Formats: sequence, structure tokens, C-alpha cells
Amino acid sequence: MPGPYRPKPSGFKKPSGSRPDPRFAQKKDENELAINHQIHAPQVRLVGDNIPEPGIYPLSKALALADQLELDLVEISAKADPPVCKILDYQKYIYQQKKKAKEMKANSTKVVIKEIRFGPNTDEHDFQFKLKHAMEFLQEGSKVKATIFFRGRSIMFKDQGEKQLLRFAVELEEYGRAETMPTLEGKRMNIMIAPVKKK
Repeated sequence: MPGPYRPKPSGFKKPSGSRPDPRFAQKKDENELAINHQIHAPQVRLVGDNIPEPGIYPLSKALALADQLELDLVEISAKADPPVCKILDYQKYIYQQKKKAKEMKANSTKVVIKEIRFGPNTDEHDFQFKLKHAMEFLQEGSKVKATIFFRGRSIMFKDQGEKQLLRFAVELEEYGRAETMPTLEGKRMNIMIAPVKKK
């Protein structure tokens, strides 16, 4: 005699040949939004344009509305009480979010650092020449790293080098601001100047 009927476990998977139903798909990532039957709250707050009236609906009614529109019920704020949901095309929503993130990444400006090098005893002509280049770099939106190298016994002139870097920063106040005071690292002293944001 056949044994007693045993219901299939909740984790039962359809045969590999059948197409999975996206309404019952498991979330792939913690950051992904719950959709349709992944939502477990007894009632939800519906917002958006695809509903008769924004407000709190029983989950069953919200799912029925989404089904009528052949769209998805998407939980956009799970921590709210009740959770906030929208009725929309989830695949289209994900595509638009990825496209937006890609555009933001492409438009994000990379910080470019241009280095200006001189010695502790740089003459006035050379100082002004390097100052002009620094102004151009800052106007382009690049940061300027001014570096003084102390070769051999020239380390004795570190105080003079510090004054020179501070003067360099003061001369550039219209175009940039010093992020740090001059710092000595081995036989080089640096100061970083960031461009002033235009109003």
C-alpha cells in the first residue's frame, strides 16, 4: 500500500526545465528590495501614481492591484510601520537604478594632484613662474602639492623652506586653500592646496 501523503517541503524547487516565477523568486542580495510574495507584512502603505488613492491597504488587496496592472508590488521602505510599497515594473526600476548609478560614477570627478617642486633657495623669478603654473592647475580643479627638496646640507634651511611654502599658499589664496601646514617628510617638505569651489 502507498504510504501517507506528505506535503512537499516549503523549500521545494520546480524541475530545472520549468521557468521560475519571478513573483516567488528569492532575494539574491540583502540590499535588493522585497517584491510581491516576498513581502510578509499584513498591511502596507501604498504610494505612487499607479493606485486609486495613497493609503494603507491589506497586503492581499495591494497584491491584487499590482496583479491587475500586471506590475509588481515593491517594498521601498521595510522599516516603516506599515512598510511603504509602490506598484511598478520592478525589472525596469532595477535597470533605471543601475543606469543612474553608472552615470553618477562616470560623472564623478577624479581628484587630480599636480606637483610643483622647488628648492629652499629658489629665486624670485622661478618662484613666480611656479606660482603661475599652480594658479592654472587650481583653476582647472586640480589640487597642488608644493614640495621643497633639501639636498645635502640644505636641510639647514628648513625654516626658510617652510616660510617659502607658506608664502606660496598665501599667494594662491584667491585660487585655493591650504589643507595642511607644511610638513617635513625625510628630506622633503610638502603643503597641499585644494582649489576653491566657484560660487
